[in-house]
Amino acid sequence: MAEPSSSAPPRDTATAPSRPGESRGRHAWLIAAMIVTFMMVNYADKSVLGLAAVPIMDELGISNSTYGLISSSFALLFSLSGLIVGFVSARISSRVLLLAMAVLWAVAQLPVLFVASVPSLVAGRVLLGAAEGPAASMSMHALYKWFPADRRGLPSALQIGGAALGTLVAAPVVTGLITAFGWRSAFLVLAVVSLVWALVWWRVGHDGPYGETRTAASALGGRRLPYRHLLLNGTVLGSIAGAFGASWAMGLSHAWLPAYLRTELGMTPGGAATLISTVSAFSLVLLLSVPPLLDALRRRGVSGRWSAGVPQGVAVAVAALAMTALPFVEARGAHLVLLAVAFGGHAIVFPLHYMTSSAVVPPLQRGAVFGIVAATGTLPGLLAPYVTGRLLDSAASESAGYGHAYLLSGAVMLVCGLIALLTIRPERDARRLGPAAGRPNDDAGAPDAGSRETGAGTGRPDAGSRGPDADAGRPGAREPGADTELRWAGPGSQGPGLQADGSKPLAQ
Repeated sequence: MAEPSSSAPPRDTATAPSRPGESRGRHAWLIAAMIVTFMMVNYADKSVLGLAAVPIMDELGISNSTYGLISSSFALLFSLSGLIVGFVSARISSRVLLLAMAVLWAVAQLPVLFVASVPSLVAGRVLLGAAEGPAASMSMHALYKWFPADRRGLPSALQIGGAALGTLVAAPVVTGLITAFGWRSAFLVLAVVSLVWALVWWRVGHDGPYGETRTAASALGGRRLPYRHLLLNGTVLGSIAGAFGASWAMGLSHAWLPAYLRTELGMTPGGAATLISTVSAFSLVLLLSVPPLLDALRRRGVSGRWSAGVPQGVAVAVAALAMTALPFVEARGAHLVLLAVAFGGHAIVFPLHYMTSSAVVPPLQRGAVFGIVAATGTLPGLLAPYVTGRLLDSAASESAGYGHAYLLSGAVMLVCGLIALLTIRPERDARRLGPAAGRPNDDAGAPDAGSRETGAGTGRPDAGSRGPDADAGRPGAREPGADTELRWAGPGSQGPGLQADGSKPLAQ
């Protein structure tokens, strides 16, 4: 949302800090549920064309190459829109951004309902890709506004898990619609679902208390850093490297794993689908168990490097080693275990790389950095399938081609994992970046979802009751018992120049 020119907060966020803590906690989880549903609809929209491919090709009489062109058109504006929306997210509310995306998803499904042709299919997919490019990063940005830094692991994992659930749910439901009512019915139902989600989101999807500060003091004292400083520090570069390595495995999995299982391992279509579902289930278990455990470590005072950075590097590196071992292991059982680790063990990187990036980025610039990280993360989806295809064509045999592809993929992922392991140090980079400008507070001092109000029982004024200049230019406060990460001082903190316990800050 745009920074206001007066000290009065906007209407849709002014009441957020004054809600009782218990009510805020419930609403935070309502927002999480809405965003999980958002990601499920997102992935259902992506999959509908593939699920309807055969009846569409039969009815319109189009070739495989033409269908491939239609499918590829989805990626035409995907990365570009994610990058652009990331930069404007500091000026436009997350509530408005997600609403606009959902409405555009619905509109993108409509052209084929009026004119079923190749141009209408291409137009719909291009619009859908442009509207879905920012979906993952901006929904995570919206989610972070409702949870403090040490309680984002599970919500982040649920958001990423929504994508897997969307794929699992869409396959039987959309296929049933196509079989019973024709392929157009699937596009129509998804358009209606997107519109219904948009209406509910407009009612409940207000921005939370852990987002951008919204007073004149933040506009004066919350100066921004040049993006080159934010993007070239070790934590953000390491987070991008981890995401790149994990996305390489994901791109390879989507494009070539089903074919590999059928042609090289001799599996039936049903057996290949079962194994792919098993890998997805393994990823989902990791997503729902590891990030909450890491959150608990953070609350015990473990640094961001060890509670989020090292797990990213280790996850990508272990998946890389499993990928590299695939060409050399022939025993069926061991080979299948390696496949599960190589294509599913990296899953925890996706929520964690957002967490480590946000730890060193001012909230007003978080959406833009998320957009850049997401745009970078889509590149392996373009590179890995093409490179693998070239290796298969140039090798002496298909088996040798897959072996070369797995070795190359393992090398790329291992390098990415080592970079993440060595460079992600949120506390160090926050200290280096923090004193350069008085940026707004992201988490410190903002009331925890479901906990007491800020200042309750302490005699300190609530965040909404202080004067507009209370915190401008003050140094970052530190939260006792948490990690030593430098936090952004501003109207969300406990008071001008004070730590969370009311004492004077230590000398920098």
